[in-house]
Amino acid sequence: MPEALIEATTRPAPLTNLTEDEVLFRDNVRQFAEEKLRPLVREMDEKQVFDHGLIEQFFQLGLMGIEIPEQYGGGAGTFFEAILAVEEISRVDPSAGVLVDVQNTLVNNAFLRWGTEEQKRRYLPRMAANTVGAYALSEAGSGSDAFAMQTRAELRGDEYVINGRKLWITNAKEAGIFILFANVDPSAGYRGITAFIVEKESPGFSVGKKEDKLGIRASSTCELIMEDSRVPKGNVLGEVGKGYKIAIETLNEGRIGIGAQMLGLAQGAWEAAAKYSQERKQFGKPISDFQGIQFQLAQMATDIQAAKLMVYNAARMKDARQNFVKEAAMTKLFSSQVAERVSSLAVEIYGGNGFVKEYPVEKYFRDSKIGKIYEGTSNMQLQTIAKLVLSK
Repeated sequence: MPEALIEATTRPAPLTNLTEDEVLFRDNVRQFAEEKLRPLVREMDEKQVFDHGLIEQFFQLGLMGIEIPEQYGGGAGTFFEAILAVEEISRVDPSAGVLVDVQNTLVNNAFLRWGTEEQKRRYLPRMAANTVGAYALSEAGSGSDAFAMQTRAELRGDEYVINGRKLWITNAKEAGIFILFANVDPSAGYRGITAFIVEKESPGFSVGKKEDKLGIRASSTCELIMEDSRVPKGNVLGEVGKGYKIAIETLNEGRIGIGAQMLGLAQGAWEAAAKYSQERKQFGKPISDFQGIQFQLAQMATDIQAAKLMVYNAARMKDARQNFVKEAAMTKLFSSQVAERVSSLAVEIYGGNGFVKEYPVEKYFRDSKIGKIYEGTSNMQLQTIAKLVLSK
């Protein structure tokens, strides 16, 4: 666990299934998010730029290498702790939450599971200390049909030459290391897909335009361009032709992270709405005194609690090395639904003020929509769930 975050705290633990260390970790991430992140949220959203100093603080606090072993400079924490961090940061700003999420649940996890010892020694200390990572799978014609990718890699001597384009890559602008997927043998179909470790300075590699998005606007989402980009043969992650396995299994873990992001978002929206309902008066009394508002807030709180239990359960199962594929799909599906529903109701509770940028809930509402889209759409989660529950 990152030592920088283990400090005494007096905040009570609302959940009995967290250990004392987990409570301390969670509460210190929350304190950091409130004190350092919240003052920057609106400006980052409006400018669509992530504050570089904030990223440096993420590294200093150990939030970018939570599961990385101490021998590589990481915090030697658990997947569950990474999920707690994503939840608490997303409660204040989902744009910041997804940056931490991709780093920990996708990129770091891929290195830990499939990297050679040499690759771990070379890259994990950087991932823990100062280098943002990105996960490059999607293409313009290869979203839900991830294995229809057109990016090609050809072995020439001791190097692979990669050509193609990737689209909608989170963290692309800030990243220095990319886990990038390309097909080395199109005739073999998905069995030609291979994962490569690509550094930003690689010849022929460049980051294209940053998308102008509806939500999570501070989080960079960019195109990647490979024009005869040269990558050393030793930068193959896992086995040649086994990239499809890496992609599927890593995304299974990542979906729990997106569930945590959506959970934190919903919690933040609910807290704002509950507070405002006690401040805004109509007909001579706070709107929280009206049963209609009370019932909405009660239903929102119930949905959030259900999502929390699903997220935590899936994360615990992953740490326990149990099969969590179904639970991860359910977690992402349900948490994204809850985030959209809760943030929408939060806007309504604010009334006219909920529709203007001066108040926080319109941003939560905008940010919530991506939860049903990236790292597997809701329809893809339903397909996975159906396949698993009907196979018994």
